[in-house]
Amino acid sequence: MLATTSAYLDLHIVGILSGFAPWIVYWVLVGNVPFATAAVLALVVAVASVLVGRIQRMSLQPLEIGATATFTVLTVLTFALSESVLERWLLTWSNVGILVVALISVLIGRSFVPELADAGPSADEIREEMFGRLNIQVQWLWVATFAGMTVSSSIPPLALGDSSIVDPRTALSVGFYWVVPVVLLALAALASRTLVNRLIAAANSPDVLRRTTFVAFRELAIDELYYLAQQKAEREVGAGMEAYAVQVGSAGVPLTGDESRESWPATYKVRERH
Repeated sequence: MLATTSAYLDLHIVGILSGFAPWIVYWVLVGNVPFATAAVLALVVAVASVLVGRIQRMSLQPLEIGATATFTVLTVLTFALSESVLERWLLTWSNVGILVVALISVLIGRSFVPELADAGPSADEIREEMFGRLNIQVQWLWVATFAGMTVSSSIPPLALGDSSIVDPRTALSVGFYWVVPVVLLALAALASRTLVNRLIAAANSPDVLRRTTFVAFRELAIDELYYLAQQKAEREVGAGMEAYAVQVGSAGVPLTGDESRESWPATYKVRERH
């Protein structure tokens, strides 16, 4: 169990870094290299992410599609618009892109970081629900972060007629184009890690009551049902842990097409094996 939740934390970090990779590349480069170079390289990373995703799984993910669309548009705009317009709005548009992708993903029920959605353990219903709630909380945390970054990077072009993302002399531009968004990103990363750590602690708490089901023949006695429930719980908890306080539900549900067997609910708690 500890290994499972630790793996979830690792996948949480890797998922965020890989999913946001095109934007990270763009934000690092856009103030240090020609705008066209930054946009094209970010687009290359986005396309590479799509190709890798297709190799690993059949369906494309929202973040992959959104990154490709965002940086295709930004690449076109980079060649179509004047330098002064790009200096004012290019960073803001990239923030708008990731905000729209993240928000739509949450609203349609598709995790924009698939590693998070797939990493939660499904061995018992209680922990599965806990990881599901965490996934939603983390996604809304990042949506709020991207919204804050978008608002921050919109202030200089709206407040100053000559704002520029490459001008280090104007405190307003430096602060709201760069400092505030970077701080928001850092805080979001720390907050999401804290949420995952709390989930890991809660998921491994011996006080958490876990639910499961097992299949048994209808004619079995109560002690035999408890034995099967104990065996099912032991298979779910993993190495180094043991199930205790196992309880069997009051009634089983006949299986469809097989009335000789029933599905029984059961609950248990988990602790380290001594």
